[in-house]
Amino acid sequence: MTVLAVVIATAVLAAGLWISGRAMFEAPVLQRRNYRGVDVPVGAGMVLVMAIVATEAVLAVLDVAGRSPGAQESIGLALTLITALGFGLLGLFDDLAAHGDDKGFRGHVTAMAHGRLTTGGLKLAGGGLLAIVVVAMTGADDLGTLLVGAMVVALAANLGNLFDRAPGRTTKVGLLLGLVLLVLTGAAERSLLVGTAAVLGAALGLLVFDLREELMLGDAGANALGAALGLGVVLTSSIIVQAIVLVVLVALNAASEKVSFSRVIDRVAPLRFVDRLGRRPAD
Repeated sequence: MTVLAVVIATAVLAAGLWISGRAMFEAPVLQRRNYRGVDVPVGAGMVLVMAIVATEAVLAVLDVAGRSPGAQESIGLALTLITALGFGLLGLFDDLAAHGDDKGFRGHVTAMAHGRLTTGGLKLAGGGLLAIVVVAMTGADDLGTLLVGAMVVALAANLGNLFDRAPGRTTKVGLLLGLVLLVLTGAAERSLLVGTAAVLGAALGLLVFDLREELMLGDAGANALGAALGLGVVLTSSIIVQAIVLVVLVALNAASEKVSFSRVIDRVAPLRFVDRLGRRPAD
């Protein structure tokens, strides 16, 4: 199945799941105040994850019925499903249970160094371990390759969360980076990204509702989207390219401890325009 067909199908599925199930997200435990002081249901990223599961289930049924996906597509789909489910569940727990003053990577690591595991710390540690498992399943045959790939996946997941500070921002960044990844990937390896395309399609299907402030992807969605893109890089790139991407990810994650991405975006006109495109105007 073509990447475009998967994007469209999963976008429709995600939108349909939200429209039919939005009443579930009216529960008080899911309400969070956004940057404008509006109460919005958090954790809607699990709708993204379920859309991915549904898409892959449909593809599995088609495979049994006679579709021939090819080994590369099957590997990419399976690994992306594991990644999205794992990071989505870790993110959802942080969405629902986070409390206290431990914020950011440094805050969670400091807490762990003092023998106290926070929800963010659990997400970081669990995500790192999950990334190692998933990258090992790609066939990484030496320790360096395994660790570089795992750090790309884990830090991409965390970066997705760092951009989730305004409606639609994480999805816009994810779609742009996903498009770049798809364009730069050769035709022979593009089937490895069918799973990544499903994640991008699900995020696209929820984008309008996100921009309207009807939902928040939360850590559940932002981490799953970021991790899937990181995995896409690992699946299709050489170790040299992965190392370059890792340096960029480390720099951006480190910069977030000192610099507000929102302030940078607001100060650069083209970034500000794209960031606010489709969003409700500020009061």
